[in-house]
Amino acid sequence: MRIVVVGASGTVGQAVVDLLRSRGHEVVTVGRSSGDVRADISTADGLTHLWEQVGEVDAVACAAGEVPFAPVTDLTSADYSSAWEKKALAQINLVRTGLDHVAPTGSFTLISGIVSRDPIRTGAAASAVNGAIEAFVRAAAVEIAPRRINAVSPSVLTESLDVFDAFFPGFPPVDAADVARGFVKAIEGAGTGRTIELP
Repeated sequence: MRIVVVGASGTVGQAVVDLLRSRGHEVVTVGRSSGDVRADISTADGLTHLWEQVGEVDAVACAAGEVPFAPVTDLTSADYSSAWEKKALAQINLVRTGLDHVAPTGSFTLISGIVSRDPIRTGAAASAVNGAIEAFVRAAAVEIAPRRINAVSPSVLTESLDVFDAFFPGFPPVDAADVARGFVKAIEGAGTGRTIELP
């Protein structure tokens, strides 16, 4: 399959790229500052540029998205707007603009995160947008068939514990390689409208 991976230079994105290539897929990498195609999917111009450069594909995998972390009493309207635009709306628009570029039996795989179902302190914005992504996946699956759509929802990454361990007390970490296997399950499998939770 010819697969686009957005956020390919990140910890999860690179693991997804490596695993897909090891399984014989052709991968087109996308990032804001590196990759085969450089595009910011949180902007309309970025999405137009992405699809102009990429053309037709069999699957799209997104491992990109930014959210602010701060106490709920400190998060501003601008913080919530930023989280929505850079993680949730960016991925929704990636799907919306990509429908005509993905094969009729192709798929989209988005990324959410464990805080949608198991909140942490300072994570209200992340919980809100991750929950929105998962709800969108369930709803979109009803309408875009036979194309499929799923989300991968990982716990805190093992590779990021040096920075985030204190924010996720007692949470079981997950290796980026295991998150990549979740993406492969979504891309090569038959499921749709699902959130693949890791662990």
